[in-house]
Amino acid sequence: MDNTRLDKIDTRAPASFDKKKTKEKTARMLEELNELQNRLYAECRHAVLVLIQGVDASGKDGLIRNVFGHLNPQGVMVQSFKVPTAEELNHDFLWRIHKHTPAKGVLQIFNRSHYEDVIVTRVHKTIHEDIAFKRMKAINDFEELLVKHNNTSIIKFYLHVSAKEQRERLDERIRDVTKQWKYNQQDFVEAALRNDYLAAYEDCFEHCNKIPWVIVPADQNWYKEFLVAKTLRDTLRKLDLQYPGLKK
Repeated sequence: MDNTRLDKIDTRAPASFDKKKTKEKTARMLEELNELQNRLYAECRHAVLVLIQGVDASGKDGLIRNVFGHLNPQGVMVQSFKVPTAEELNHDFLWRIHKHTPAKGVLQIFNRSHYEDVIVTRVHKTIHEDIAFKRMKAINDFEELLVKHNNTSIIKFYLHVSAKEQRERLDERIRDVTKQWKYNQQDFVEAALRNDYLAAYEDCFEHCNKIPWVIVPADQNWYKEFLVAKTLRDTLRKLDLQYPGLKK
C-alpha cells in the first residue's frame, strides 16, 4: 500500500450502500462468524490476531463491543495498550506486545498495538527517526514470526474517521453523561495534531505492509462494523476450519 494518502480516502460509505440492508447483512455475518470462531477454538490449529488502530474517537471500543461481542468469550481475548509502564519501558518495545499474542485456537484483539510505538512516539518526537524506521523493520519481522511459526492470521484495521466526526464525538463525551467517563482533555490536544498522526500512519502503510492494512471508513458505525465483520468472516473462511473428530 505504497504512497497512501488518507486525505484522498473517503470516511463514509459509498452512496450505493443502504444502511438498513447493510445492517441486516452484518447480522447474518455475525451468526456465521460465531460458528467459524467455534471451529477455530475447537480445531486449535490456527491463531487469529486482529489489530485495531485509529485516532482518538475513531470508534475502536464500540467496534469491539458490536462485532466481537457476539462471539464466544471463551475463545476471544481483548488487550488494550495504554502508555507504557516503567517496567515496560525497561524492555524492548515489543516485550509487552509479544506476551499477549494469541495461542492456537484463540482470536486475539489488540485495541491499539505495537504501532503506537512508531506513531505516538514520532508525533511527539520522543524517539529519533532512525529508531522509528528500525522499529518498523522489527515489526515486519515480528509479524512474520507470528505468521510463519505460529500459524497466525493477522488482520490490521485502520479506522479512518474525518476531522469533523472526530470533533463531534469528542464533544459528545462532554455532553453525554453515559460517555463522560471517556472524557480526557488530552484527547483534544492529540486531535489538534491530526495531520501529524495521519502522516505517521501513512508511513506505516508504506513500510509495514507485508501484511496489508485494511483502511475502514469509520464515520458511520454501521458501515465500519460491516466491513470489519466481512473481512474477519472472509479470513476465517479461507482457513477451512473443521471440527475435530473423535480422538483415537
